[in-house]
Amino acid sequence: MRIANSPTTVNVPAVDPPGKGPSPAPVAAVSHVPDMRRQELAAFLRSRRERISPEQVGLPSTGRRRTPGLRREEVAQLAAVGVTWYTWLEQGRDIQVSGQVLEAVSRALLLDPNEREHLYILAGAGHPTPSKDCPVITPAVRQMLDQMTLLPSWVLNSRYDILAYNEMCVRLLGDFDQLPPEDRNVVWLIFTNQAYQARWLDLEAAQHQVVARLRGAMADHVADPAWKALVARLRHASPEFEERWLRHEVLGRGNGNKGFLHPEVGVLRMDYTNMWFGPREGTRLVVYSPSDEEGRAKLERLAKG
Repeated sequence: MRIANSPTTVNVPAVDPPGKGPSPAPVAAVSHVPDMRRQELAAFLRSRRERISPEQVGLPSTGRRRTPGLRREEVAQLAAVGVTWYTWLEQGRDIQVSGQVLEAVSRALLLDPNEREHLYILAGAGHPTPSKDCPVITPAVRQMLDQMTLLPSWVLNSRYDILAYNEMCVRLLGDFDQLPPEDRNVVWLIFTNQAYQARWLDLEAAQHQVVARLRGAMADHVADPAWKALVARLRHASPEFEERWLRHEVLGRGNGNKGFLHPEVGVLRMDYTNMWFGPREGTRLVVYSPSDEEGRAKLERLAKG
């Protein structure tokens, strides 16, 4: 069983600016940091903000801007923190910062794992909590994946991030370990990765279903920067995704049948079953089983290969 090293998503409550009301209880509160480090922190935040366009995070463009990138108030909005508080942080003022808020800012600025760690260190918070072990991938889930030696299986969240997968999933769809963590997402792969696209017998139908289901799932996450960033990235990279996204078609999730075209064994028709990890349709284990005896024989060939 393999676990994808993708950042764990954290829901962060809004934070009122200083003097404007109560703030949430601090998480891993950070003491005041030296002046030089605060200056580095301020410069780093400005540089990360200036590299992001509004379209990348799902914000409307408001015409010509005097400076590149996002405005401070837009970062504050995405991170759900007060504008005054974020401005003080970017100005290098001597203020208290919590790990909870740093997590929100790192998501708003689309920081990669190295940048996120750098932000925490500059803010005096030390290293962020390691995120390569996703909390939903428990020992029991790992055992289930490992024991399904003949059935391709993976764990997906509601955003279609690939969290974990077994060896048969790799044999069926390709080695996700070879992809950057930010590309380990079913929607991204099905619209941008030619090798992955070639594994689908009816690519157009698969694309239609995944976009409609992503659109339906996003209703619970319309203000989440990570969701908005994924959609913005897809719309920029794929005209096909853009066209389908603008249709506003919605599908629920359920079990069904899919066809694959494997370079070694040919056509495989598979039934898929979703096993939800909670009462809401969020993270789930998806298991593919052959629809007929011919498919079972082909999977056995793949398992031996």
